[in-house]
Amino acid sequence: MTALGIDPRHVVFSGDTTEEQGRQWGRGRGVVDCCYPVKCMSGHYGELIFGQKRKIDILLSPMIRSLPSVLNGHVAKSLACPRVMAAPENIKAGFMKERDVFAEAGIRHVAPLVSLAEPPLAAKELHLALRDVLPGLRPAETRKAVEAGFAALADFGDSIRARSREVLAWCARGERPCILVLARPYHMDPGIGHEIEVDLQAYGYPILWGQYLPIDPDLMNWLFGDDITSEVLRSPLDIRDVWPSSYSGNTNEILWAAKVGARLPWVTCVIRLTSYECGMDQPTFTPVQQIVERSGTLFFSFQDLDATKPAGSVKIRVETIAYYLERASADIIRTKKERMTAPCPLVEAASRGKLQSSASEA
Repeated sequence: MTALGIDPRHVVFSGDTTEEQGRQWGRGRGVVDCCYPVKCMSGHYGELIFGQKRKIDILLSPMIRSLPSVLNGHVAKSLACPRVMAAPENIKAGFMKERDVFAEAGIRHVAPLVSLAEPPLAAKELHLALRDVLPGLRPAETRKAVEAGFAALADFGDSIRARSREVLAWCARGERPCILVLARPYHMDPGIGHEIEVDLQAYGYPILWGQYLPIDPDLMNWLFGDDITSEVLRSPLDIRDVWPSSYSGNTNEILWAAKVGARLPWVTCVIRLTSYECGMDQPTFTPVQQIVERSGTLFFSFQDLDATKPAGSVKIRVETIAYYLERASADIIRTKKERMTAPCPLVEAASRGKLQSSASEA
């Protein structure tokens, strides 16, 4: 928005998902859908429409057709879930079933179909949708804004992946275990994911998310170099050995991250989060579990996340995971390290850093 000349103080976002948000702002306007993220959207819409001290003029809720991904170019496509894609129009209908809430509030509902995996196309799609609500908007301005947005997204991804590498290096130096979470991006919302990873981290285990695993060439070659040499894989980001239908963006990343977690010695446990009856996730349950468990890595799943948080059940399962991590992690790390045929770049980089520090002090 800054690239379009709009003051960031005039842009508001809905907050994290909470039960109170749904009760207060959804007001029975949700849709009948088993998809938990879709059901949550009515509360976010209501918060933006009714819960602002200063009324909004435009409610921008894109229908995301495809997603940016580090796997693009190594998979067939990176399409978004069609149910979530159509959610903006579904939720809009809920706010118009008795009367047009948007018209009464003087709010323009803008829900363009946007292909985020194709930046030039995304710029065109956004311009066509916004030119009527932002008078005078030119295609060149939209392209500039889209480029700025993608650059900011790339910088954020790079910084989080760098931090993930730091965590892995810390684990490698001290032979410490960590946990890898395989989930969809919306599970990072504390309301949708129920902060299960926070409960696990309280036991002292660092948490990595599959979407933000490091992809540095030295680490990727260490993990997948033998498979590339033997032509099992075309690149470290290739998933054709485990998933022939690589069209869904989030699904592709979950399968790839499962492969990475199965090979990284310090990932001694993989947690799978999925919402209740998620049709996109169901075909991947068995492949992901097999990839992880065949490596000797612990695998646990929460496949029933929904609006109701079963606090007691979650607590018991988290305690169970911590119990097995404490007893099995050392053996898992040792066994997985024995399979690696080359020195670990994480440890080597740390050793070089210590030598350089010693030399500079001398």
